[in-house]
Amino acid sequence: MNVMDRIKEVEKDIGNLSSAQKILLATDGSVTTILDVLKGHINVETLVQEFREADDAQAQDLDINKGDTINYRTVVMSHNPEEPLIHAISLTPVDKLTNNFKEDLLKADIPIGRILRKYNIESRREVTHIGFEEPDEELRSIFNTDSTMLTRVYNIIYKDEILIQIKETFPYSLFRE
Repeated sequence: MNVMDRIKEVEKDIGNLSSAQKILLATDGSVTTILDVLKGHINVETLVQEFREADDAQAQDLDINKGDTINYRTVVMSHNPEEPLIHAISLTPVDKLTNNFKEDLLKADIPIGRILRKYNIESRREVTHIGFEEPDEELRSIFNTDSTMLTRVYNIIYKDEILIQIKETFPYSLFRE
């Protein structure tokens, strides 16, 4: 997927995106670091964290077997509790993690980018989807808006394998400056 071409397609459908929105959708670096620069130190609130068995689609997306255990984690990244910035869902095949990485991931409220940095894991991010969607009830409640949501899905690749898949979502009405 050509990221910039996809961003132009999204703009044709919903309107111009700000530079900050384009950066958040296109980056192959840490979104946490970008948010730290834009808003100040970012906090993570874990909404859901549980082990699940991978279904067919997840197994295919993560290149694992159906039924393998994944860590399903949903978080909200914010500058403060009154200002949610990004909703993120991560799927992590637990068999691909070291024990220390797994412990930090399960401690909750630590951004994945900071865990990767802590363990000096040299990885790359591969954006697989950029788009938009209408908010469901959970996103309306979190962001207190009916705004169209911008989304991206990317894989964190480590040693040529998918270590983590992440979907990030934020309102089109955010980061407009």
